[in-house]
Amino acid sequence: MTTRLRAYLVDDEPLALERLHRLLDLTGRVEVTGATTDPEEAAAALTAAPPDLCFLDIQMPRLNGFELLGRLARPPQVVFTTAYDRYALQAFGVSAADYLLKPIELGPLNNALTKVERLRAAGALAPVDIQALVRQLAEALRAAKPEYPSRIGSRLGERILFLDLARVTHFQAEDRLTFAVSDGKAYCVDHGIGLLEGMLDPKSWIRIHRGSLVNVQWIRDVAPLPGGSLCLRLKDTANTELTVARDRAREFKARMAGLPAPRRA
Repeated sequence: MTTRLRAYLVDDEPLALERLHRLLDLTGRVEVTGATTDPEEAAAALTAAPPDLCFLDIQMPRLNGFELLGRLARPPQVVFTTAYDRYALQAFGVSAADYLLKPIELGPLNNALTKVERLRAAGALAPVDIQALVRQLAEALRAAKPEYPSRIGSRLGERILFLDLARVTHFQAEDRLTFAVSDGKAYCVDHGIGLLEGMLDPKSWIRIHRGSLVNVQWIRDVAPLPGGSLCLRLKDTANTELTVARDRAREFKARMAGLPAPRRA
């Protein structure tokens, strides 16, 4: 019987983490030893009990995937998970076994596991100078000019419908799903609100609630609500109203006034 790979999962998006865990269970080839959305927690866990393999998100708050690896004296074999294929060469530069584009699918995941198994059988290890490479890549990642998508996909059965982001008024999380609203219709997308916030152009999109992201070009007007929150009315045909959470109202007002966003406590 083939020994299963011991894997640790790191992704700051809970939905992405759950999806990956579910797909790995379906392969029957991996024992998931732990998972976290916190890169600091991941660094401690990977140091205390190094697994055979780490599935690692690249773009995360506080520490990106490259920086997290830079903290490890003995990095495990890595498969990067990312929504940004421009990081692929960087991933291979730090001897990642492979990289998977989100949303992750079962076929590419099985292919990545096969590659990891072959590398382990051949005794292929991370290069001695991985720490220096990680530092260089982390600096390049911070300096890189962002590339923002103009469309987003929504699955309709076996088809994928591509929505123009300029026509999407807002994204809304409901019942563990995320929907893009365009022309008055809601379309399910694979990315969570947190990941979308990091993917989309911050000049056009602002997070107004834990479960809401709005296209600022579609805001018609704003009105105060009791308790310090705000009500947005959109320029769509339904005159949709959205609530800016009280803890995000100050940041929202600053953004709409063209001022630097205040630090959040």
